[in-house]
Amino acid sequence: MYYTLEHYTQSADALRARLGGFAPKIALILGSGLGYLGDLVEQPIAVPYEEIPHFKPSTAPGHKGRLVFGTLEGQAVAVMQGRMHHYEGYSYQEVAYAVRVLRLLGCETLIVTNAAGCINTAWRAGELMLISDHIKFFLESPLRGENIPEFGVRFPDSSHLYTPALQELARRTAEELDIPLREGVYMYFPGPQYETPAEIRAARILGADAAGMSTAPEDIVAGHCGMQVLGFTLLSNMAAGILDQPLTEQEVLDAAQACRDKFSRLVLACLKKL
Repeated sequence: MYYTLEHYTQSADALRARLGGFAPKIALILGSGLGYLGDLVEQPIAVPYEEIPHFKPSTAPGHKGRLVFGTLEGQAVAVMQGRMHHYEGYSYQEVAYAVRVLRLLGCETLIVTNAAGCINTAWRAGELMLISDHIKFFLESPLRGENIPEFGVRFPDSSHLYTPALQELARRTAEELDIPLREGVYMYFPGPQYETPAEIRAARILGADAAGMSTAPEDIVAGHCGMQVLGFTLLSNMAAGILDQPLTEQEVLDAAQACRDKFSRLVLACLKKL
């Protein structure tokens, strides 16, 4: 199905009824093993996805599946503890549905995080990467179907989908915190199977530095509706074929736990400066 403006408005109105006048300005989408930032929100109002009209449940491991509204580092935020993925059986419109709802609630900026396989052989697992751009070749766009002009134009420009000013803010912040920050291109794969070694070799030739199963659909929709976007990737493991070992979900979650301190310090410091 294709969603209409009425669907998004119904979701936004249902959330407003729960928020008591609170209006978020910054949205955060937290990926695999990284949802703990939502637990730091002050005066939280937590709303499970299943209680929001037209939202879908998040079934991926490590995803709580709820929106948390409140204050974080002095900012009015809406934190998605868990996201939807295409591999869960959802259309790309369903995957990115929440972004438009949060835009209607007042969010002007999106900070998005994910855990992904490291393609760049000069880097190491456990490092953080600032997303400078992405590659998404697979299947349809989350903007497919009749355009909703209230959100944006039919053919949106994607030249600066990841806001240059926010990238510069992230670089300065990482330097101040003495946190090494790689910078590169995230390549989207639909999953749920991990990529083959041949696919990773092809992605490297195309200029990708990390491979993952999320983020690109949400960021496309955020850019379409005029939001600024800042993206970070935890390089949780070396991608397929680089090391002679199988890839596992547990490896991703363990890496997220190990990087918890530096990751949270970087994201929270950037948030505070917005």
